[in-house]
Amino acid sequence: MANQYNAGKKPATKKFNTGAPAKAGSRSEGHRGFHGDAAPVKKRWTQDDRAARGGAQRSAAGDNRSDRPASGDRRPNWTPTNERPARPAYGDRPNRTERPSYGDRPQRTERPSYGDRTERPSYNDRPARPAYNDRPARTERPAYNDRPARTDRPAYNDRPARSYDDRPARAERPGYGERTDRPAYNDRPARTDRPAYNDRPARTERPSYNDRPARTERPSYNDRPQRSYDDRPARRDSDYYPAKHDTKSASFAAHEDVVLERLEAKVITAGDAANTTWKDLGIGDNMTRQLIAMGAESPFPIQAATIPDVLAGKDVLGRGKTGSGKTIAFGAPLVERLMENEGGKNRKPGRKPRALILAPTRELAMQIDRTVQPIARSVGLFTTTIVGGVPQYKQVSTLQRGVDIVIATPGRVEDLIEQGRLDLSEVFVTVLDEADHMCDLGFLEPVQRILEETKQGGQKLLFSATLDKGVATLVKQFLKDPSVHEVAGEDQASSTIDHRVLLIEQRDKGRIIEELAAGEGKTLIFARTRAFAEQLADQLEDAGIPATSLHGDLNQSRRTRNLQLLTSGRVNVLVATDVAARGIHVDDISLVIQADAPDEYKTYLHRSGRTGRAGKVGTVVTLISRSRRRRMDELLGRAEIEASVVPAAPGDRVIEELAAL
Repeated sequence: MANQYNAGKKPATKKFNTGAPAKAGSRSEGHRGFHGDAAPVKKRWTQDDRAARGGAQRSAAGDNRSDRPASGDRRPNWTPTNERPARPAYGDRPNRTERPSYGDRPQRTERPSYGDRTERPSYNDRPARPAYNDRPARTERPAYNDRPARTDRPAYNDRPARSYDDRPARAERPGYGERTDRPAYNDRPARTDRPAYNDRPARTERPSYNDRPARTERPSYNDRPQRSYDDRPARRDSDYYPAKHDTKSASFAAHEDVVLERLEAKVITAGDAANTTWKDLGIGDNMTRQLIAMGAESPFPIQAATIPDVLAGKDVLGRGKTGSGKTIAFGAPLVERLMENEGGKNRKPGRKPRALILAPTRELAMQIDRTVQPIARSVGLFTTTIVGGVPQYKQVSTLQRGVDIVIATPGRVEDLIEQGRLDLSEVFVTVLDEADHMCDLGFLEPVQRILEETKQGGQKLLFSATLDKGVATLVKQFLKDPSVHEVAGEDQASSTIDHRVLLIEQRDKGRIIEELAAGEGKTLIFARTRAFAEQLADQLEDAGIPATSLHGDLNQSRRTRNLQLLTSGRVNVLVATDVAARGIHVDDISLVIQADAPDEYKTYLHRSGRTGRAGKVGTVVTLISRSRRRRMDELLGRAEIEASVVPAAPGDRVIEELAAL
């Protein structure tokens, strides 16, 4: 029989050689998978063919499976292949007649149709249900209207009316009509001193808006002559910046020192401290030897001016530039005053501090401690530092042992006072260093609360490089008839500091900073933001220049470590924010670079004060774009500083000269 799947199709290509004789067990022409030149004929094997082929193979193999006994345990009903009945071919099988076709099947009569069911009556044949109104009335419960009226409670209308006048009067308070101390409203005499509203005369002294004459004395805006920008005079030459004060006495300008404006300041020149010794100022021998060992062989002008007044118990208000010796100016006489008041006789544990020094930042507080502690130890007094950002248990244990001088920041002092671990009732000398900066940082109210905790009538000392309106409240509230001192001849325009302003392109700022910081001396770079400070530090490190950063995002241990890296000389460059503008004292900083120009003159003064300290030579370089030149001129004019302004680009000679300083 022809293959029904291959009929009418193109003969399949022969895929293997059929000329060789077929091996036993291989495919033959009769197999359904055979592909020849012509269309193969599908051959169905009979049982005899299978038995003969299988028997021949088993005989050739020497194994007659027909003689193999059945396994009783495994296949008890097994029949040998030769004894099995032959199975007819598929085409020879008879058709199935035992099952009738679907159409010839008899209909099912054992189940009646849906409409023929009789065991359940239809819906229409069901008895009707009586209507709601035909239902018999409920007799066990009378209707609402048929209920008997309640006789135990009188009707509302039958209740006796209660007269308002029959109510008993309140004895404790007379009624409104019984008050005799005040006449009735209707009995009050009419006011004749004020005319009735309708009888008032109309206002005629002020003409209406439309009746006013037009203003002709003022020209219109468009008719005004235009003023050229270049024709405006420089602000430093105007009356806004008054001339410098003389060298004897001065009343400071309102724009700069409103606190000193109403106080006559005694101005000290550098010559006033000539031939003055520590002993002449009233400092003891032990402290004198310690001061000389620290490098202060003779007093600076600010020290010579303020120490006698501090020893006399007066309140002092002093101003001097950064690096002028203000710390010794209040530290040495403070220790001397403690020695005059029992000194170190009271050595019992837990003694209360008798002197307090407040500083705005942790760095400044630790710098003050490094200066004051050796002076105090020389006479047997003890100091401690109380600042935030570090665990307080060491500070508390030191207070429990007893100290004489506390050097602290306002935040941590208030915390310990609230905890009951710090008592300032015995403090009779209080020093505020950088008082204006504390006010700028928002410490005005905390400082006021701390000063109120100190001993009544105690001595108050305020020192800063700038004293402006932020200190006015403290001066008015706590200082009584203060002695005011200001050091002249030591301003930022002195010959020890060279001020330069470089006009650059913003895209060249990074390369110029690298060239400036590549010198051998120590360099301090100021940035406005913490992110820019970290970026500059990484950029300098990538350029092979050892650098580190200092900003407010670092904890106290890292800030101390990074500052120590610069002090010890392991790095040459410190990139910092304005947190380092006050309180950093490194003697040999030769160059200060302001990568971002400051916004106010006070910040410029404090930044530039990091170099040229104690009379040494330093350089301050400010990098600005051309668009900020006018603003920079105003800032320098207010700070009374003369600076050379030159354009610069990477590789210029002026940058090489500054880097070699």
